[in-house]
Amino acid sequence: MITVGVEEEYLLVEPVTAVPTPAVEDVRRTAGLGPFAERGEVQDELLQAQIEVATPVCWNLEEVGGHLLRLRHAVTSAAEANGCRIAATGAAPLRGPLPVPVTPTPRYRRMEGEARQLVDEHLICGMHVHVGIPDRETGVAVLNRIRPWLPTLLAMSANSPLWDGRDTGFASWRTIVFGRWPVSGPPPRFDGLADYEARLEALVASGVIADRGQVYWQARLSDRYPTIEVRCLDVQLRADDAVMLAGIVRALVATALAEEKAGAPPALLAPELLHAGTWHAARHGLNGTLVDPLGRPQSSGDVLYGLLRHITPALEDAGDLRGVSALVHRLLQVGTPADRQRQALAEAGLPGLIDLVTGAAASD
Repeated sequence: MITVGVEEEYLLVEPVTAVPTPAVEDVRRTAGLGPFAERGEVQDELLQAQIEVATPVCWNLEEVGGHLLRLRHAVTSAAEANGCRIAATGAAPLRGPLPVPVTPTPRYRRMEGEARQLVDEHLICGMHVHVGIPDRETGVAVLNRIRPWLPTLLAMSANSPLWDGRDTGFASWRTIVFGRWPVSGPPPRFDGLADYEARLEALVASGVIADRGQVYWQARLSDRYPTIEVRCLDVQLRADDAVMLAGIVRALVATALAEEKAGAPPALLAPELLHAGTWHAARHGLNGTLVDPLGRPQSSGDVLYGLLRHITPALEDAGDLRGVSALVHRLLQVGTPADRQRQALAEAGLPGLIDLVTGAAASD
């Protein structure tokens, strides 16, 4: 079995207005003192209205789901104890009149000094999936094989349609906001580990970014863990949708490992098509077409069924096929979290939207 772990970011918001509130230190301290989370599992982020949780290393999706529900409950309870709520949305639907303060660490202060407006508008929340790899050389080969599927994963996860109280017209506005950093978007194709390391060293040496942590590709090798980290996903309204995406990412990595071992040729997608497909996925989610791993426009349903066919052996090996397939079919029926946000706003206005994004944070 291949290990998997998940990180989720949430917004801290004022309960009635949903305006982001800078309470991360109090909420983090309360969560760490409670019975449901250890101190290291709850972390701060760039802005003081963001909080992150991280599961332990997991061997199956039942563990992932259990830890996510436990941690969501812990931070939800801690937020309520400090007069705010957790919002499981990829972008803040509303912003206050003043910027949210930066978390006061030297690294974050430096980022604020270099890109003030980008930091002020970084009220976005993602989901990162870590999947274990045998070594970094193999990890680079896996990156090359999974990169054509990143737009599909992004479309499935879309959960950030609103910004400043208005519909942006994008299913994942978080992707657009995050894409303004100098090193972001889909990763390039690499000619092995030496090429990967040389490119990262050249980026840091250029002085444009301060360190390797600012290589914000949508998939990369972790420098802290022996994992591939897939970062293209919006945080999810529901924990079970997060589990579904974790299972799909792990199955994509397992499939890539099997193909690499068998010597199967990887799908080659030109970088301009991959970038265009990413923008298109952020714009439309699953409402319409997607650019498939060969660069062709296909209906979103056909691409998702193609994804399931591609990873079925890996899902079967992990015992995940039935559960993941059922959740993918539900996603096609009810739409993305972005669709649910729009529906809530249309049916019940801003109060309905706030209830959705804050009430869903601790739900299964």
